[in-house]
Amino acid sequence: MGIFTAILGLPLAPVRGVVWISEIVRRQVEEELYSPAALRRRLEAIDDARSSGQMSDVEAAQAEQQILDLMTHRRGADEPVDRSEP
Repeated sequence: MGIFTAILGLPLAPVRGVVWISEIVRRQVEEELYSPAALRRRLEAIDDARSSGQMSDVEAAQAEQQILDLMTHRRGADEPVDRSEP
């Protein structure tokens, strides 16, 4: 039965390849977005920008809040809500 499944599934191989690659890219993006080291680098960059005067205290506070929201995986008000989750 395995050979027939392989032969019949052959036309879907390119689609499976694209799905597999997109899953790898998604994992890499999530790792970069939510990794503690990346979040810490972003917080340090905000602190440096605030210290050098490139960013006001209000802008820095907003940027820090966005990072904290990423750390806690909270959605922003402008992001669509996925209704498929229970």
